[in-house]
Amino acid sequence: MQFIRASLFLGLLLQVTLVFSSDYNLLMMDSQSGEPYKTAREALLKRLASLGYHENKNLHLTYHSVGNDQQQGETLLTQALAKQKYDAVFVNGTVMTLAAKKVAFNTEQPFIYTCVTDPVGLGVIDNFYQAPKANFTGVSYPVPVKSRLRFVTRLFPDVKTIGVIHADMPQSHSYNKWLKELLATNESFQSIKIIFRSVPLLKGEEGSKKMAESAIQHVKELNSKVDLFLSPNDQMGVSPFFPKMVYQYATKPLVGLTLKDVMEKRGATISIYPSQKSAGYQAANMLNRLFSGESFRSLHPEWPHENGFAFDLSKTKQFNIAIPIDMIELAGKNIVK
Repeated sequence: MQFIRASLFLGLLLQVTLVFSSDYNLLMMDSQSGEPYKTAREALLKRLASLGYHENKNLHLTYHSVGNDQQQGETLLTQALAKQKYDAVFVNGTVMTLAAKKVAFNTEQPFIYTCVTDPVGLGVIDNFYQAPKANFTGVSYPVPVKSRLRFVTRLFPDVKTIGVIHADMPQSHSYNKWLKELLATNESFQSIKIIFRSVPLLKGEEGSKKMAESAIQHVKELNSKVDLFLSPNDQMGVSPFFPKMVYQYATKPLVGLTLKDVMEKRGATISIYPSQKSAGYQAANMLNRLFSGESFRSLHPEWPHENGFAFDLSKTKQFNIAIPIDMIELAGKNIVK
C-alpha cells in the first residue's frame, strides 16, 4: 500500500514537473500601450509569475502595441502568426480584438482578450454563460450601464440631463446603445435625458490627448444644458486628458471612468470603475488553465469580478454633493480629501 501511494505521489510530481519544465510562447498585443491596457497587462504578468510562468525562463513573450490602428494590428498579427507558433495570443482592447477577429477568427489559434467593451457585439462570443463559440474568450471591460446610472442617481437624485462626449470608436457605440436602451426601457431612468456628442477617432499614442482637445467645444456647448458629465467608455474617456479638460472648461461635475480619475486628481468628482487588475488576474487564470491542458471550450467568457467607487470630497463639497455613509465605507481608501 505504501509503495502504491509513493508511486502515485511520484507520478503526480512528475506531471507537475513536466508542466513547469515546458516552455510557453505568448503573443501579447495591446490596442494602445497606456491605460486601461497597461494595468491589465501588468496584472496578468504578475499573476502568471505567481503561477510559475516566468519571462525568459519558461514563458517567452512577444509584445506589440498598435496605437489604436486596426490595420496595423492586422498586419503585425499576420506577420507574427506566420513567423512562429504561439500557445496563446493575449489581445488587450476592442481595436486589437477586432484586428484579431479579422485575421484569425475560428482558427486553431486560441485568443484571450481583456478590456473589450462589447465582445458579443463584436461577434467573438455569443454570450457570457455558454462555452466560447470559436477561438476567442476572455474578460470584458465596462461597469454595466445599469450599475453606472444607479450610482449616478443615488448621488444626484435630481439629475435630469447628462452630457456624454465620446470618441467615434466601436466601444463607445456599443456602450451608448446600451445607455439609450436602458433609458427607453427602465422606468427608474425614464426621466433622464442624455445628450451625446462625438469627436473623430484620432489614432496613435497621442490620439487620446488630441481627442480631448477636440472635445473642448462640446464641453463649452453642453455646460449650460446638463447637470453633469459622464466620461465615455472609450480610449478618450480612460485617458488623463479628458477629465482634466472637463474640469478646466466646465462648471458641472464629471463622473469618471477610472479610479485614477479621482485618486490622481485628474478632475473627476466621483467614479465607479471596473478593475483592470481583476481583469488581468482573471485572464492569467484562463491562460494557466489553457497551458495546463484544459480544453479551450471550458474557458467561459467573464465580466470583471471587481468594481469600485472613488470620491474626491473637496469636489463633492464644491458641487454640493452629499455622499451617503455606506458608499463612503464601500469606497474604503479610495477617498481624496
